[in-house]
Amino acid sequence: MRLAFYAPLKPPTHPVPSGDRHMALLLMAALSHAGHQVELAHRLRSRASHPARQVEIAELGRRAADGLIRRYRTRSVAERPEAWFTYHLYYKAPDWLGPPVADALDIPYLVAEASHAPKRACGPWAMGHEAVVAAIRRADAIFTLNPADRAGLELVTEQKRLVSLKPFLECAAFASAGRREAARDRLAGQWRLDPRQPWLLTVAMMRPGDKLASYRLLAESLGSVAASPWHLLVVGDGAARPAVEAAFSELGEDRIRFLGARPPEDLPDLYAAADLHVWPAVNEAYGMTLLEAQAAGLPVVAGRFGGVPAIVADGVTGLLTAPGDAGAFANAVRQLLDDSVRRRGLGAAAAERVAAEHDIASAASFLNETIRRVAARVEAES
Repeated sequence: MRLAFYAPLKPPTHPVPSGDRHMALLLMAALSHAGHQVELAHRLRSRASHPARQVEIAELGRRAADGLIRRYRTRSVAERPEAWFTYHLYYKAPDWLGPPVADALDIPYLVAEASHAPKRACGPWAMGHEAVVAAIRRADAIFTLNPADRAGLELVTEQKRLVSLKPFLECAAFASAGRREAARDRLAGQWRLDPRQPWLLTVAMMRPGDKLASYRLLAESLGSVAASPWHLLVVGDGAARPAVEAAFSELGEDRIRFLGARPPEDLPDLYAAADLHVWPAVNEAYGMTLLEAQAAGLPVVAGRFGGVPAIVADGVTGLLTAPGDAGAFANAVRQLLDDSVRRRGLGAAAAERVAAEHDIASAASFLNETIRRVAARVEAES
């Protein structure tokens, strides 16, 4: 099938695979892998930094939708999109394009990762909220990557239109077999690390809000395990970096290595060289870095927020702790620092589980089957 793809939050044109843009790129890759012809429909970024901005963006969206409809109608029927696929919409980033284009072309409207926030029905973000509700109700299928989103979506759409899709990645890119020793030796020399000590790793952007809260919780937790030997490698950068560095300042410079933002090709070696991935995941939807770490055979300690339990099997591939509980997080880290055999066992189970349940090939097959079933249903109903 020919699919028009759109991501209101962040157009998938940036090469660095992180966060929402990473999943948009992965979705496009999975759809292509399944044999679909995927065309990026538009680069309009509909996310508004302020409610008043939504009026202007909505008008831009209407014009863009009209332009797309005119463009598609100049094509032969065989060359037009057969379905529209939107990734990630919420009240600050509605989809102003997909619903009108899908209506005009009489094609299925598909969404992955939508959230419905009833508390935004009144107040300054009401316009964006209403647009998201309209898109959810128009959608012929909504793929939910975060199980926590389902309850809100069920308030405005039928359960049968909600389809659970496990977060996924290209597991082969993170396979650690044969790379650990060389990577560890190189990083030890480059960053003055003791290879005899356990290495903790965290990979996350440094921005105010939940990310900074996670870093502060991590620093507090690690302060409670200062008696154990370890190094922490921090991969990430951003506006909150001074606050992040301040949070870790009492742990001592010899403990922490701030590696800054690293290109995506560096991440597999970092995961392979480390002994434990640590991230409190405050209000995280599910956490792609947690999935990447496990794909590399690296066990994780994470906070039990949002969809994190859907990708980290507690006691099987890592340890999950009560949300926001620094003491529990510290205890979990201490357990795995003190037990290298258990760490390795969790890591091996993590790599096996992610390869079996979260690989792009499985996602491609599932997406293809669902899209074709939905398209057949829409055609039968029209």
